[in-house]
Amino acid sequence: MQERLFKVRNRAGIHCRPSGVILNTIQQEFPDHRFSIVTAEGETPLDSMLALISLGLACGAEALLRVEGADEERALERIGGLLEYEFDFPPR
Repeated sequence: MQERLFKVRNRAGIHCRPSGVILNTIQQEFPDHRFSIVTAEGETPLDSMLALISLGLACGAEALLRVEGADEERALERIGGLLEYEFDFPPR
Protein backbone atom coordinates (compact mmCIF):
# COMPACT_ATOMS: atom_id res chain seq x y z
CA MET A 1 0.00 0.00 0.00
CA GLN A 2 1.18 3.50 -0.89
CA GLU A 3 -0.33 6.82 0.03
CA ARG A 4 0.07 10.49 -0.79
CA LEU A 5 -1.42 13.72 0.50
CA PHE A 6 -3.13 15.81 -2.15
CA LYS A 7 -4.77 19.22 -2.28
CA VAL A 8 -7.86 19.91 -4.39
CA ARG A 9 -7.20 22.79 -6.79
CA ASN A 10 -10.37 22.73 -8.86
CA ARG A 11 -12.29 25.93 -8.09
CA ALA A 12 -15.60 24.08 -7.77
CA GLY A 13 -14.10 21.18 -5.82
CA ILE A 14 -14.58 17.54 -6.73
CA HIS A 15 -18.13 17.51 -8.10
CA CYS A 16 -19.91 15.24 -10.61
CA ARG A 17 -17.79 15.84 -13.72
CA PRO A 18 -14.35 15.53 -12.10
CA SER A 19 -15.64 12.51 -10.16
CA GLY A 20 -16.67 10.87 -13.42
CA VAL A 21 -13.25 11.46 -14.98
CA ILE A 22 -11.46 10.12 -11.89
CA LEU A 23 -13.61 7.00 -11.56
CA ASN A 24 -13.51 6.24 -15.29
CA THR A 25 -9.71 6.45 -15.17
CA ILE A 26 -9.63 4.09 -12.18
CA GLN A 27 -11.91 1.59 -13.96
CA GLN A 28 -10.07 1.74 -17.29
CA GLU A 29 -6.43 1.98 -16.21
CA PHE A 30 -6.37 0.37 -12.75
CA PRO A 31 -9.26 -2.13 -12.50
CA ASP A 32 -7.34 -4.43 -10.14
CA HIS A 33 -6.30 -1.67 -7.70
CA ARG A 34 -8.10 -0.53 -4.55
CA PHE A 35 -8.25 3.21 -3.96
CA SER A 36 -9.48 5.08 -0.90
CA ILE A 37 -9.36 8.59 0.49
CA VAL A 38 -8.67 9.25 4.15
CA THR A 39 -10.08 12.41 5.71
CA ALA A 40 -10.66 13.49 9.29
CA GLU A 41 -13.99 11.62 9.14
CA GLY A 42 -12.40 8.30 8.17
CA GLU A 43 -11.50 6.20 5.13
CA THR A 44 -13.76 6.08 2.07
CA PRO A 45 -13.25 3.57 -0.78
CA LEU A 46 -13.31 5.11 -4.26
CA ASP A 47 -15.72 2.60 -5.71
CA SER A 48 -18.55 4.90 -6.81
CA MET A 49 -19.19 8.45 -7.91
CA LEU A 50 -21.49 8.97 -4.94
CA ALA A 51 -18.74 7.92 -2.52
CA LEU A 52 -16.32 10.46 -4.00
CA ILE A 53 -18.85 13.32 -4.18
CA SER A 54 -20.07 12.64 -0.64
CA LEU A 55 -16.61 13.52 0.68
CA GLY A 56 -17.39 17.16 -0.13
CA LEU A 57 -13.84 17.91 -1.27
CA ALA A 58 -13.88 21.68 -1.86
CA CYS A 59 -11.10 23.77 -3.36
CA GLY A 60 -8.17 23.78 -0.94
CA ALA A 61 -9.23 20.59 0.86
CA GLU A 62 -6.45 18.17 1.73
CA ALA A 63 -6.87 14.42 2.03
CA LEU A 64 -4.77 11.29 1.86
CA LEU A 65 -5.07 9.01 -1.20
CA ARG A 66 -4.30 5.32 -0.60
CA VAL A 67 -3.80 2.68 -3.27
CA GLU A 68 -3.21 -1.06 -3.21
CA GLY A 69 -2.29 -3.02 -6.31
CA ALA A 70 0.44 -4.19 -8.64
CA ASP A 71 1.55 -0.79 -9.95
CA GLU A 72 0.87 1.39 -6.92
CA GLU A 73 3.33 4.17 -7.67
CA ARG A 74 2.00 4.84 -11.16
CA ALA A 75 -1.61 4.53 -9.97
CA LEU A 76 -0.98 6.95 -7.11
CA GLU A 77 0.61 9.53 -9.41
CA ARG A 78 -2.12 9.22 -12.05
CA ILE A 79 -5.16 9.41 -9.77
CA GLY A 80 -3.52 11.87 -7.36
CA GLY A 81 -2.76 14.07 -10.36
CA LEU A 82 -6.43 14.03 -11.36
CA LEU A 83 -7.51 14.90 -7.83
CA GLU A 84 -5.18 17.93 -7.95
CA TYR A 85 -6.03 18.90 -11.53
CA GLU A 86 -7.93 22.13 -12.16
CA PHE A 87 -10.75 20.98 -14.40
CA ASP A 88 -12.48 23.46 -16.66
CA PHE A 89 -15.98 22.32 -17.59
CA PRO A 90 -16.93 23.08 -20.24
CA PRO A 91 -13.47 23.46 -21.81
CA ARG A 92 -12.79 26.96 -23.10
